Amino acid sequence: MPLTVEQYLRPDVIQQVQRLDLKARFIVEGFISGLHASPFHGFSVEFSEHRKYSPGDDIRQIDWNVYGKTDRYYIKKFQAETNLDAYLLVDCSGSMDYSTGGRMTKMDYAICLAAALGYLMINQQDSVGLFCFDQKVRNFLPPKSKRSHLTHILSMLARTKPYGPTALAEAIHDIAGRVRKKGLMILFSDLIADQEPVVNALHHLKFAGHDLIIFQVLDQSELELEFDGQVRFQDPETGQQLVADPQAIRAQYVAEVRKFIEEYRRQCQAVRADFATVSNAMTFDKALVEFLIQRQGR
Repeated sequence: MPLTVEQYLRPDVIQQVQRLDLKARFIVEGFISGLHASPFHGFSVEFSEHRKYSPGDDIRQIDWNVYGKTDRYYIKKFQAETNLDAYLLVDCSGSMDYSTGGRMTKMDYAICLAAALGYLMINQQDSVGLFCFDQKVRNFLPPKSKRSHLTHILSMLARTKPYGPTALAEAIHDIAGRVRKKGLMILFSDLIADQEPVVNALHHLKFAGHDLIIFQVLDQSELELEFDGQVRFQDPETGQQLVADPQAIRAQYVAEVRKFIEEYRRQCQAVRADFATVSNAMTFDKALVEFLIQRQGR
């Protein structure tokens, strides 16, 4: 039986697609298709360079083709309303090279999500740039809105492999210092680092005038410690090992992880940055809707 477009929102399905450009397109097509049958029906129109008609708007700007499809009044946005410089910030450190249960790695999930967002934004004529980093910025593409630029973004993402230790805070400070024009920063990272320096770096981005959306990408086992029996854990960046009984420590572990996540959420709320924790077991539409809500709010 052939797959439906919505099934391509499942990481286990998209994992079987080899080419990143196809992964991005399938995810976006499944997402847009799903919007029409969801509480977010109509957002797909607004997201595609239209906005709802408001009293006082010039009625000559009403898009009657859209009205015929939605029975709602929308007008085409002006160029000044739609132009945006967005940057995809992808953590490529060794801790992102992790998965359990046959799922895609955190890195692969982050790359697919970043690729889909790049696809969405460039198709609505936003300018999109890319930073890939571990201890330092490894690769950079300046923001452009041309369709051909999407090929460069996807090519760089496809070539990037996770490796080595992270210096998350230092890399974010570096990025904040490089980008002078205010824009939208979209960070993809597991955020597994000392919190205080990372939070200070996020504040640096906000105080530089950037909007900020953070996707904390985790493996499902990192959220729930879904192991049984004695397990040897190894830090992918340092090689340090620890033997533990997951059942004996699960409750305390889960409580600490939730505390860790909520502290990031609280700190982000304090500077009006948007924060979402996603796992590699989560369908991509849930993460994309999170972005859509935040983008509509801007």
